[in-house]
Amino acid sequence: MSTNNRIVDTDQARKMLVKYILGKTMPFTCSITGGKHRTSDQNRLQRLWVLEVSAQLGDQSPEEVRGYCKLHFGVPILRNENDVFKAEYDAVIMPLPYEHKLKLMMVPFDFGVTRLMTTRQKTIYLDTVHRHYSEQGFILTNPEDLKRRAA
Repeated sequence: MSTNNRIVDTDQARKMLVKYILGKTMPFTCSITGGKHRTSDQNRLQRLWVLEVSAQLGDQSPEEVRGYCKLHFGVPILRNENDVFKAEYDAVIMPLPYEHKLKLMMVPFDFGVTRLMTTRQKTIYLDTVHRHYSEQGFILTNPEDLKRRAA
């Protein structure tokens, strides 16, 4: 079973999706999630925080921090809001030991979590990451500071 995720934000993208669906052999399952796809600004902020946390921890690579965040914060968000993700995660990853789950969140496996998120879900994810690490005394770049610097 393969999953085909598409961002539909133009009339052309909608036409291509309809064409894709018409070409599919039945039976198949289709799932549509409302909302805008995560933004590049959100992705940049996530990468920045992963680097900052890794540097402050000193004993985890940025990829290890990213995998931890995906597993602990991203997976619960998507399991609660995305039935297709929940079914896939529960069938493939849920039964595994913790260490294997964590490895599957990282390169080279890189089980899709944040790349499936809408803007709203990614905002919840980033807020959760920020809260988790800030409560432990980590210093993370404030997104408002980034906006002011860019202006």
